[in-house]
Amino acid sequence: MNQPAAKRLILIVDDDQLLLEFLGEVLRHAGYETALANSAEAALQLIAQREPDLALLDIHMPGMSGLELAKRLHAETAVPFMFLSGSGDSESGKQAAAYGAVGYVVKPVDEGRLMPAFEAGLARADDIRQLRRTELNLNAALAAGRETSLAVGLLMGKFQTDRNTAFEVLRDHARSSRRKINEIASQLLLAEETLNGLHGAFLNRAKVVK
Repeated sequence: MNQPAAKRLILIVDDDQLLLEFLGEVLRHAGYETALANSAEAALQLIAQREPDLALLDIHMPGMSGLELAKRLHAETAVPFMFLSGSGDSESGKQAAAYGAVGYVVKPVDEGRLMPAFEAGLARADDIRQLRRTELNLNAALAAGRETSLAVGLLMGKFQTDRNTAFEVLRDHARSSRRKINEIASQLLLAEETLNGLHGAFLNRAKVVK
């Protein structure tokens, strides 16, 4: 039997306890799991235990403000966030975008407007998360490609062979050892670096002996 999909976790941060509970109830009713924090400090403690899929941050709070918390989240985590703003003017939207928010909800919160704004923000957060994942995968692939290319060049020089033969030998060795080709390539490059270092050490020792 397939396990039911885990509910998406939404962190709500607001010093207004009534609003905090209201938002939590609305999102739970919509099928989300919620975590509630009445301060930025409490929010950071919750995030340390489990990162939410999205955080709703009140801008104005005693102690650390929502803007300061947003800076921390942007610098230290991958948690996307939206702002709860007391103003609905264009300046609020610009401010939210400047801090990297995926959207903002205007106070007083109207349930009919909350969910469309929230779901749009969550969709944008998902897009950003996918782009980051794609970028990481691409960078890893490029790095692996560079290592493989360097290892092929190393084999060409060592065994006086052509590029295709060197690559095929490297690939076949990776297959026979049931390892990825870039792992074998990295191992070869590391071994070559170690040998070069030892070669230098031998040369230095020979000079000292003379």
